[in-house]
Amino acid sequence: MTVQLRRYTANDLPEIRPVLLDVYAEVYADELHVPFTSLTRFDQRLTNHAGGGGWEAVVGYDGDQPVGYAYGAPLRRGARWWSHMTTPLPEGFAEEDGSRTLALFELMVRDPWRGTGAAHRIHEDLLRPRPEERVTLLCDPEHPRVLALYASWGYRHIGDQQPFPDGPRFSVLVRELEGALTPREIIL
Repeated sequence: MTVQLRRYTANDLPEIRPVLLDVYAEVYADELHVPFTSLTRFDQRLTNHAGGGGWEAVVGYDGDQPVGYAYGAPLRRGARWWSHMTTPLPEGFAEEDGSRTLALFELMVRDPWRGTGAAHRIHEDLLRPRPEERVTLLCDPEHPRVLALYASWGYRHIGDQQPFPDGPRFSVLVRELEGALTPREIIL
C-alpha cells in the first residue's frame, strides 16, 4: 500500500468537498443522526473553517481511494477559539495575530488504513510547511486512545472547552511547531 498525499487550499474546496464529506460520512456513520455530528453540521463547519484565510488540507490517497485527511487554518486576531475555555490560560496565551496558531480542525482516516501510520503522515505533511509557532486541536476526552496518540505526537493538554452547546466538552491540545518561522524571519 502506497499512500500519496495531496495538498489543497480553500480555492480547491469545490473540487474536494465531496471527498471530505464522503470520508466524514463513513467515519461518523454511527453518529450522523446526532445533530452536532450530522453531515449538514459538518458541511457548515467546513465552510466556516475554509472561509477565514490560510486554510489548507492534506488528503491521502491509496490509488484512487481517499484514505483520510487533515485540514486547518490559522487563528485570526480576535478568534473565538479560546473564548470557550473552562480552564484559565496563562496571560497572553490566547492572544492571536493571524500567524501565531494553526487550528487543526479535522484529522480522520478511514477504517482500512487505521493503524498503518497514514494519520501521522497526513498530519505531519499538513504541519510541515506551516509558518505558525504552534498548532492546537480539540479532542473528545471519551476517546483516550486518540488523546494518547496525540500525546505521542508531542501535543500537551492545556485545558478543556465546550464551544458548541450541543457538542461534547473537548480537551484542548497544543503542540509547538518545530522550524516555524518567527515573525521577524518572515519579514526578512
